[in-house]
Amino acid sequence: MSRKNLVDGSMAYKERKFEVAEDLFRRAAARDPQGATEEGKIAQVFLARTLHSRYIGNRGNPQLAEHAIREYQKALSVNKNDQSSYKAVASLFENLQKNDEWKKWVTERAAAADIKPEYRAEALTSLAAKQNTCANEVSDTPETKKTIKKDGKDAYQFVKPANTADFDRMKVCIEEGRRLIQQAVDLEPDAVKSAGSLNPKSMTDEQLKSTLDLLKPFESARSYRASLIIQSSRLAEMEGRNEDRDRLKDEADKAKEEFSALSEATRNLQAEIDARKAAAEEAENANKAANAKK
Repeated sequence: MSRKNLVDGSMAYKERKFEVAEDLFRRAAARDPQGATEEGKIAQVFLARTLHSRYIGNRGNPQLAEHAIREYQKALSVNKNDQSSYKAVASLFENLQKNDEWKKWVTERAAAADIKPEYRAEALTSLAAKQNTCANEVSDTPETKKTIKKDGKDAYQFVKPANTADFDRMKVCIEEGRRLIQQAVDLEPDAVKSAGSLNPKSMTDEQLKSTLDLLKPFESARSYRASLIIQSSRLAEMEGRNEDRDRLKDEADKAKEEFSALSEATRNLQAEIDARKAAAEEAENANKAANAKK
């Protein structure tokens, strides 16, 4: 009966009959609230997604979003590595502008030692990204980012903002952001560090997907690490610490190279995935054309 509810609910969902789908998924989930069976796990996730879709269609009803959050959390209690449910909750908290709840949710995910390291890294990077934005809001303004001539070329010079509170906030955000992003980078497994030696053409479809899923969070972490080091170099320049500024610029260049290397590996994986998909579609179309001529 649960399987039938799942099939019928999925069909209703595709037809955007969300209330019907919700009822069917709710019935299936109620038969296995602990998620002991595969049907019970699927039903819980599908119920949450259906409520989420109802909220997207009616953002004036935040109760739907809050209900979806509770159902996603139930799904995560059964499978802690359900990354899509975790990200859905984070997104809903942001949509509801519940910033404190968002931060608590993501911070708990970042500290969870019993989930995959790439998922922890993704949460840490999300937290660090907020700090990077905070710092950039101070350092990247007409007041603090001045255009000057250096060796006959346009260049930027960074100066302290007039408001001391803004400058102090920037310093705190950089310090916290760099602490968080370093934690994310420190979670890199050997498979990420050696990604440059991957040969996508020798990998199975499943290996391509799983490896790409592993690399992407650390690609983002490396990107934000470079950005936060750049923020540190701007801070050093504002404080007149030119030697630190130059050292940090060199450090940022190295961080950007490390990001670019991992980014190239992810692009190669994605290119192979896309090529195989295109080849499969081409073969399918050729078969259809051949059958049509018979």
